[in-house]
Amino acid sequence: MIDSTRYPRLSRIDAPSDLRQFDESELPAIADELRAYLIESVGKSGGHFGAGLGVIELTTVLHYLYDTPHDRVVWDVGHQTYPHKILTGRRDRIHTVKQKDGVAPFPKREESEYDTFGVGHSSTSISAALGMAVANAQAGNDRRVVAVIGDGAMTAGMAYEALNHAGGMEPEPDVLVILNDNRMSISEAVGGLTKMLGRATGSRTLNALREGGKKLLGDKNNPTAKFVRRWEEHWKGMFVPSTLFEEMGFHYTGPIDGHDVKALVETLKTLKGLKGPQLLHVITTKGKGYELAEGDQIGYHAVSPFDPDKGLVAKGGAKKPTYTDVFGDWLCDMAAADPLLLGITPAMREGSGLVRFSKEYPARYFDTAIAEQHAVTLAAGMACEGAKPVVAIYSTFLQRAYDQLVHDVAVQKLDVLFAIDRGGVVGPDGATHAGNLDLSFLRCVPNLVLMAPADENECRQMLTTGFRFEGPAAVRYPRGSGPGVAVDTTLDVLPIGKAELRKRGARVALLAFGAIVPAAEQVAAELGLTLVNMRFVRPLDRALLLELSQTHEGFVTLEDNVVAGGAGSGVAELLNAEGVTLPMLHLGLPDAFQHHASREDLLTEAGLDAAGIREAVLRRWPHVRGGSANLQAAAAG
Repeated sequence: MIDSTRYPRLSRIDAPSDLRQFDESELPAIADELRAYLIESVGKSGGHFGAGLGVIELTTVLHYLYDTPHDRVVWDVGHQTYPHKILTGRRDRIHTVKQKDGVAPFPKREESEYDTFGVGHSSTSISAALGMAVANAQAGNDRRVVAVIGDGAMTAGMAYEALNHAGGMEPEPDVLVILNDNRMSISEAVGGLTKMLGRATGSRTLNALREGGKKLLGDKNNPTAKFVRRWEEHWKGMFVPSTLFEEMGFHYTGPIDGHDVKALVETLKTLKGLKGPQLLHVITTKGKGYELAEGDQIGYHAVSPFDPDKGLVAKGGAKKPTYTDVFGDWLCDMAAADPLLLGITPAMREGSGLVRFSKEYPARYFDTAIAEQHAVTLAAGMACEGAKPVVAIYSTFLQRAYDQLVHDVAVQKLDVLFAIDRGGVVGPDGATHAGNLDLSFLRCVPNLVLMAPADENECRQMLTTGFRFEGPAAVRYPRGSGPGVAVDTTLDVLPIGKAELRKRGARVALLAFGAIVPAAEQVAAELGLTLVNMRFVRPLDRALLLELSQTHEGFVTLEDNVVAGGAGSGVAELLNAEGVTLPMLHLGLPDAFQHHASREDLLTEAGLDAAGIREAVLRRWPHVRGGSANLQAAAAG
């Protein structure tokens, strides 16, 4: 429970309706308490940190002035919503964020009526808010709709598609877009828009003149009004970078200081009374109010539990390299060996392991900002001219560029390597960040070679294999560390489409893909079963599968991907095409969006740990319990 002596105002706010009982003069003090409480709670639990600190004042004022949840506030890049969750009934549970059965790390409609739209990916808020505004207008209700977009989300094309649509609609939709401009995503924001916004200066006088002129000129469609509006847009463009938004049909206000409660209140009160599409530009600082986070905005984007008095402390001792580390080292090594290599990331330099590469090879490093579609087609264009692009991308974010992967890369058989991080179960970030679908949506793409490593060294070998392959290739690997296999420094390739027979047993063959191999290996040893590290999802090792089908009474396929359409389905399709009938058991992730919990908990729930695999196999083939007998039978065979 919250300490009412330390937080005398915040402790009385169980919902925004309680917040609205305070006098406006107390809002700065409430914001101060909210910031202190966020620092304290995230210090205990870990989680997204800097972005929330940057929107403390904005969150407080929005819930104070707008009648939420009747009025709709739609948040973008949901890692900035911890303050929103604290003010909307989840204050005393915020320390459970990201934990099993705890508060979700992103807005989630099932969790709260204040979470008006679920989000984990970016740049969706304007589209969703516009849809809500249109539906409200159709229903004749008086709900106000606000979209809060920031943390780099304005760099994605979807945001401009929504702005373009909203600004050209007749009648004009009543929607407010708040651009939370902190010049950051996870890394520093990049691109021309960031430079343009950086030149911003305020122009309150112009806004006052514009609103006064509207009343004098009356009908916006009369010739005089059209002329004055065009003159105003060009005149204003000399002072502030509003021209882009004004030309798209939005009335631009700002920029204003997003940490000045009085300015926010005054401006939002004015905007509440205006009709049509409005855009408010606020300037904020990521990590505001916590000096260490302001000084290291990347490091404090998301944190493990820490002591707020000391800040983040580096853990001592050697740690196992993660798959992301393996990729980052491989990328630099391959860049040294091949000058044609170019590295691309859609705003995930840190998460995808490109920090070292960006420093050692800056001229060959390309951050496209939050623009996954552009990142993939950029790679396609590079490949057309003989370069060897490597696209480093999270599995869940690759979903946003599926059309580009299919039509711009695979159809043209272009030489692009996809290094797909966070494949399979991811864990604490929940369904929006899970890579549970990628084997299904990738294995059906013609011309693509698709691989899943069983360990760290095999990951490096597969990256080299995919890079040397002349055509589209993808290596899909999980979050975190693997079983701890030492990584060779060589750049060896694997034969395309060849699996690894790790253990020859009897009766049942376990066909394991990727990260599930170690657990399957344990079960195979205990029960005397055959174990195959499949390595390739596409193409499959046809010869080995047909051979094993003649000597085994059943196959078990294992993958940390949904069963529907996954790697196991590929095995079944191959056998069916060859006229082979064999009992099969497909083990994988459930036909549902998994909640947030640790990766280990979610694998256990799905029955993909050693105990779950053993139980499923014995339920289907109870007679294989005699492990030693199976081994003897295999030896005799």
